[in-house]
Amino acid sequence: MPKFVIEREIPGAGKLSSAELQGISQKSCSVLGALGPQVQWVHSYVTDDKVYCVYIAPDEASVRKHAEMGGFPANAVSEVHSVIDPTTAE
Repeated sequence: MPKFVIEREIPGAGKLSSAELQGISQKSCSVLGALGPQVQWVHSYVTDDKVYCVYIAPDEASVRKHAEMGGFPANAVSEVHSVIDPTTAE
């Protein structure tokens, strides 16, 4: 199943409280439950003004449907073609 990176522009994301992040996470999980098991949230990285999410989904449309249903921005959705790390150099 393809993996996607979603860039979400959320001004002040890095200043969100633990409770706010929990609420966003709960909303995301609720939407995922409605979409069914094919769309999976792996994890997210919260920076100053953006959140980068990694999802497993059958296609980009499924990722965008999650964003629409949850009221989340999905400013860019990119399919991951390869994952590399330091061991790739060996």
